[in-house]
Amino acid sequence: MAAPPSLAAAAPKLAELSDRILFGDVWQRPQLSPRDRSLITVAALVSMYRLEQLPFHLERALGNGVPPSWCSTATTWADRAATTTC
Repeated sequence: MAAPPSLAAAAPKLAELSDRILFGDVWQRPQLSPRDRSLITVAALVSMYRLEQLPFHLERALGNGVPPSWCSTATTWADRAATTTC
């Protein structure tokens, strides 16, 4: 996994750090599978309304084996949980 090309073009050092630390060390830790980590990332992005990052991470989630129905369910749940008050 690597930082998006747009990040590399705009901020090469930040992209390098992201690749080495975030996508290298943190992403590769064995406690979560890439599939589970991707699903959590997608849900977190939706809950924080970081929609500009969503296409990149949805593509990665599908590539990491997250079924499309899981992405749909997780994004719907995260949106409702983040925006609905009790």
